[in-house]
Amino acid sequence: MLPAPQAILFDLDGTLLDTAPDMAAALNRLRAEQGRGPMPFDDIRPHVSNGARGLLGIGLEITPEAADYARLRQRFLDLYAADLAVHTCLFPGLEALVESLEGRDMPWGVVTNKPGGLTHRLLDALELVPAVVVCGDELKRAKPHPDPLLFAAGKLRLAPKDIWYIGDHERDIIAGNAARMPTIAGRWGYLDGERPIEDWGATMVIDRPEDIAGLLQTDNPTEANA
Repeated sequence: MLPAPQAILFDLDGTLLDTAPDMAAALNRLRAEQGRGPMPFDDIRPHVSNGARGLLGIGLEITPEAADYARLRQRFLDLYAADLAVHTCLFPGLEALVESLEGRDMPWGVVTNKPGGLTHRLLDALELVPAVVVCGDELKRAKPHPDPLLFAAGKLRLAPKDIWYIGDHERDIIAGNAARMPTIAGRWGYLDGERPIEDWGATMVIDRPEDIAGLLQTDNPTEANA
């Protein structure tokens, strides 16, 4: 059952914003510094939702246990921060949705594992003003733990059951379910391919951002994508 919401929360990378072009560019700049050639964008895109750890894993075959990991991770973040909003934009349909939510005074927000410094710079660059933003380094535990979503619900002064959480990674759905929020998995995101989206346990799976507006307009959202 997908009840009508009083607020909507979004994951950031791969759900609200298409950050893959700028993150892929930073990874390829780092590879160039390491004497490696560029990776194809299509090989990088599915891993963007896994952040610096995932991108360094596929781009440099390095894990957090490696002696040089911390230095390379910081260098990647520095390269990304230098050009983090060159090609990044809202996914098609989401600008109109955000305007619609603001027009009806329905709060919307962001819950992401992205570091706070990068998240707020990116939102500022795109002139987005969510009602609440919870970042990956703000609490002791990030997604897939439910803590960030519960924290966001507290800031909104709403019960979790009255908030939709929309994401493009299984950790988003795990966190949302654990917080007892209705969860929506979006096919337009980066989808790392570890498990089919239908197996994540989301309350609903949708194909396009435009489908969110349709769900908000129907009296029974569950029937809209039966």
